[in-house]
Amino acid sequence: MGRILKLLVFLAVVGFAALSGYAYLGDLGPEQGEVVVPVTLNAD
Repeated sequence: MGRILKLLVFLAVVGFAALSGYAYLGDLGPEQGEVVVPVTLNAD
C-alpha cells in the first residue's frame, strides 16, 4: 500500500512540474490581429 501511495505522490509532483514548465516555457500568448465586422443598426 505504501509503494502505491509513494508512486501516486511522485506522479503528482512530476505532473505538476511538467504543467508548470509547459506554462512557463510554452507559447501561451494570444494571437493578435485586427477584426473587422460590419454592423447593421436599425435606427428609426
